[in-house]
Amino acid sequence: MLSDPAIGPWGGCQLVILAGNVKLFLRIEVISINSDSRHFDYLSSPEASEAAAKDGSTLVWPFGACEQHGPHLPLVTDALFAEEILTEVLDQMPKETPIWMLPVQKIGFSPEHLGFPGTLSISADLMLQLVSEIGRQLADLGIKRLVLFNAHGGQIGLLQAVARQLRAECPSMAVLPCFLWSGIESLKDLIPHREVEEGLHAALAETSLMLSIKPELVGIQRPFDGDENFPKNNISIPEGWSLEGAAPCAWLTKDLSITGVIGDSRGANPDLGDRLKNALVEHWTSLFINLMNSNWPSLGA
Repeated sequence: MLSDPAIGPWGGCQLVILAGNVKLFLRIEVISINSDSRHFDYLSSPEASEAAAKDGSTLVWPFGACEQHGPHLPLVTDALFAEEILTEVLDQMPKETPIWMLPVQKIGFSPEHLGFPGTLSISADLMLQLVSEIGRQLADLGIKRLVLFNAHGGQIGLLQAVARQLRAECPSMAVLPCFLWSGIESLKDLIPHREVEEGLHAALAETSLMLSIKPELVGIQRPFDGDENFPKNNISIPEGWSLEGAAPCAWLTKDLSITGVIGDSRGANPDLGDRLKNALVEHWTSLFINLMNSNWPSLGA
């Protein structure tokens, strides 16, 4: 007869085998199948505690959105980009590097797109509360760094603000907010300057990247709202002001576009998408390696 296994806090089990009048106790160690995972939520509770205790323990929280991306791209576009690029980046890291990813935040702060069906948005207050509460719990766990890896341009400022607030509240944990498309010099050689400067929304870059990552999710249409002088409906932006940048206007998508596309997606192609993906992965792999090799934050922690 084989008894039911008794699983203890040591992570093992004890089997009792009866053979006549002889009892045989067999000790079996259970080896975790999750120890090599980069997904923090795949770890057991003891593994999570052990991970947090490591020198330089770092969690990366990918942020996206559930919002319209024109008639040809899925609502999940930003969240999918954040998750896919981050997964490839972490796959490049040495196995022993103490870095893990949190589950992607798929609904973000997207009020600019609420005029289009399918868009879901949480309030700025709720986003601040969400990041603050999770951040404090991670700091209490012992995590040394939290990276907010964001792929939705509409919540850049919000995540920067909550990162500074969280850093002040939890001085033992560094908080680093970043935007997927920012700071990558090679993008200037791949996509038009105007698209880089005024934002990326369902136009050449995002459509091409989706054709590389998940082509089955891309519709056959290639909409555009204007040419090099977009937006199509000729909204007059005050002189010296812009859609993004140093003096931005708080625009809504309906101010700029009929289709929800800001820019021109007609030239999108998988080859460009492959080059964009490679540029993004190379850039962020380099930055994460630099971060993990640093002692940031060296003061106040």
